[in-house]
Amino acid sequence: MRRLRACLGAAAAVSLAAVGTTALVAGSASGATTALGNRWYAAAPYLMPTDNDPPDAGAIMDATGLKAFQLAFILAPDGGGCSPTWGGTSAVSSDTAVQSVISTIRAKGGDVSVSIGGYGGTKLGQACSDPASTAAAYQQVITKYGLHAIDFDLEEPEYENTAAVHNEIGAAKILQQNNPGLYVSVTTAGTADGTGWFGKQMLLEAKSQGFTPNNFSIMPFDGGFNGAASQTSALANFNTILQSTFGWDQATAYAHEGFSGMNGRSDTGEYFSQADFQTVLDFATSHNMDRFTFWSLNRDRQCSPADNGGRTSGTCSSVAQNSWDFAKYSVKFAGATPPTGTPTPTPTPTPTPTPPGGACKAAWSASTVYTAGNEASYNHHNWKAKWWTQNETPAATDWGPWQDEGAC
Repeated sequence: MRRLRACLGAAAAVSLAAVGTTALVAGSASGATTALGNRWYAAAPYLMPTDNDPPDAGAIMDATGLKAFQLAFILAPDGGGCSPTWGGTSAVSSDTAVQSVISTIRAKGGDVSVSIGGYGGTKLGQACSDPASTAAAYQQVITKYGLHAIDFDLEEPEYENTAAVHNEIGAAKILQQNNPGLYVSVTTAGTADGTGWFGKQMLLEAKSQGFTPNNFSIMPFDGGFNGAASQTSALANFNTILQSTFGWDQATAYAHEGFSGMNGRSDTGEYFSQADFQTVLDFATSHNMDRFTFWSLNRDRQCSPADNGGRTSGTCSSVAQNSWDFAKYSVKFAGATPPTGTPTPTPTPTPTPTPPGGACKAAWSASTVYTAGNEASYNHHNWKAKWWTQNETPAATDWGPWQDEGAC
């Protein structure tokens, strides 16, 4: 396990709270624009700006009319501590790469939200000592990038940690209070029943703290789902959970509910086509839901012939499509009309495979601790660790800790 260093203290958080009401204005020095309407932040698809062969955000905007992007993910440092980083490795305080992406998007009239958490890695709610220090870390992100929106993606393994969830929900409430107008979404796992036991506990934590975000979104994939019908059923069930937890009527619950899908082939081999997205979009709009997003724009393009669409990839969907087909459903949810005509698909580069029989790295071991960049071989392939991992078998999944480097 990682050793966690002490976090920023409550005094630092109080100091930030005192200036929190001006954070969005101060952030404009970093290139923030006038906020978009909340519907755009609600429609923003996820984009990894520095990993998984990031696409050109400006090209996506031109091709689809998309204006908002959900940049992922903010984590605690891999080496421990309570300060924000991109992916556990790149400190927000010294970042220029993501700032450049944001500047490009804003120069074209768009804007970004930033997502914190995700699957894997150490979350700030785990690393920081209390809600105030957790909020202080996230306030650094809001202020640096002049954010108008933020997403709390609470899932494995953090949402099984009661103290971490308490810190995250408490931080979300503090940020909401200190940054007037900040759009806040909370994303968690979806099940056929709506969400699982840990998701329900997270909702109860929010209720106990008196925190209400713009929406609670579920991810109805990787849980035995089969197309849009299973997803809309889960959304209806989740609505019932929101009603019973918060005492809302059905319409109020839908107004605080969101959908976060996965385009194409999911991590567990489920498939979600463009037709599935249209069906869920129709359900979301007809029920006046607050959010419709997906993971991810990095995957919103057709796989190369070498891939054959037979595996889950972080850089393509494994279904037949034109580039950015799925982004257009987000544009529709925002209330805009995508450009007419079929744009010329952006070519997906064909990866250069490692020649069969190339040198294999040292064999993967379940007992060995691997950190970002470490390599190992497994099942005649070389693998590179994306972050700290131990006893997680290498597999080519978008959410997992291993990156497939090809046959050996």
